[in-house]
Amino acid sequence: MTIKPIRNDDDLRAAFKRLELVFQAPEGSEQADEMEIWVTLIESYERKHFPIGPADPVEAIKFRMEQQNLTPKDLEPFLGSSGRVSEILNRKRRLSLQMVRKLHDGLHIPFESLLSGA
Repeated sequence: MTIKPIRNDDDLRAAFKRLELVFQAPEGSEQADEMEIWVTLIESYERKHFPIGPADPVEAIKFRMEQQNLTPKDLEPFLGSSGRVSEILNRKRRLSLQMVRKLHDGLHIPFESLLSGA
């Protein structure tokens, strides 16, 4: 097993090709150990070169709505009147800190996602 650092996109492509060959390796085998090493190297390279920032607050709310089959009406306890919910979902009004707390506590949306647009 020869493993070297991933320094560029060509190395990344080669790492993915090798990972495909060992991905289904039986647990405890040498190939499974190699698979774990490749996954760690690939994740490290991607985190450094392709960082993903926190979600947009409105997108985070819409994602949670989709996950829990919520309607805009279901957001009223967290955001206020139906008009206010509409303004927030249409990006015409920003979230207040009180709304952020209520959404976090009630719908378990991470603070980082709700505050990223603040």
